[in-house]
Amino acid sequence: MADRPPRSTPRRQTDPRETPDRAKRETPDRAKRAAQGSPKRPGKPSGGRNEGPNQGPNQGPNQGPSQGPSRGPNQGRPQQTRRGGKSGIGATRPPKAEDGWLYGRHAVVEALKNDGRVKRRLLLAAWDEALANLATERGLVVEQWEKRAFDQRFPGQVHQGIALDCDLLPDPALEDFLAGLGEKATLVVLDKLTDPHNVGAILRSAAAFGADAVVTQRRHAPPPTAVLAKTASGALEHIPYIQETNLARALDQIQESGFTTLGLDERGDKTLAAMPRAERLAIVVGAEGPGLRRLVSAACDVLLRLPTRPPIEALNVSNAAAIALYERARE
Repeated sequence: MADRPPRSTPRRQTDPRETPDRAKRETPDRAKRAAQGSPKRPGKPSGGRNEGPNQGPNQGPNQGPSQGPSRGPNQGRPQQTRRGGKSGIGATRPPKAEDGWLYGRHAVVEALKNDGRVKRRLLLAAWDEALANLATERGLVVEQWEKRAFDQRFPGQVHQGIALDCDLLPDPALEDFLAGLGEKATLVVLDKLTDPHNVGAILRSAAAFGADAVVTQRRHAPPPTAVLAKTASGALEHIPYIQETNLARALDQIQESGFTTLGLDERGDKTLAAMPRAERLAIVVGAEGPGLRRLVSAACDVLLRLPTRPPIEALNVSNAAAIALYERARE
């Protein structure tokens, strides 16, 4: 997300008392009072409009000159800062869904290497020469922020003092993506998985076991923003994350493109050992608890289950997806 432009400074209005005509009309008493100055209101700060109870030791993270010498590509120049406040960089608000901010080492490193993502600047709390070089080689600005500025910009998140100002990845259309696949392909289809930690783990497994894409329903899945990118540990940069409005229609498109659809469901009659040896295979997984929805389950060509047994009869959905992807990769 591009920074908002600084607010323009309002034009100072001239006090009528400062004009020559007004000065001529002043009486001696008025002139005496003007020379003495107006008494200050109790409790009113006298340091200007930018002072207040939140200033002083607790100034915004970007106030004042940079601390210490600047290092890295900006050596010899003062640190680039922007003053805090409601419209400043240091404003305390969580990243919006439309923001392309990323944070965390793995997510940022892989995003820096991805030429398909538009990037603008790298932010560091502690100087990291390797990361700075990776960014400057790609023409990015590198800035050093205080840690509390990170805490304010990404409240409650494990940012590791590393963030990247960038755009969201392009959202590929399923029809166009399917048309460009080779003869052998593997998809993972997610039915109403809303937990970004589960989806991030599935993205990692999909990338590790050579799947071609993860397909999900836009309304019932986490967006491909900072939280998902962090939990996916960089996998979001390597595997397409396709969001469709209607999952049943998306499954129809997938099947029309020659895919066999395999639903992972504990109600399946057979185990994963009976996985179809199809050139094109789509593995469909549902949310923990409810599993696959009825219409999605009915649309699958085959339902299979994991060979689990009591007392643990079910696994986490991301673990189940990883096992199915491993079984597919063994072919």
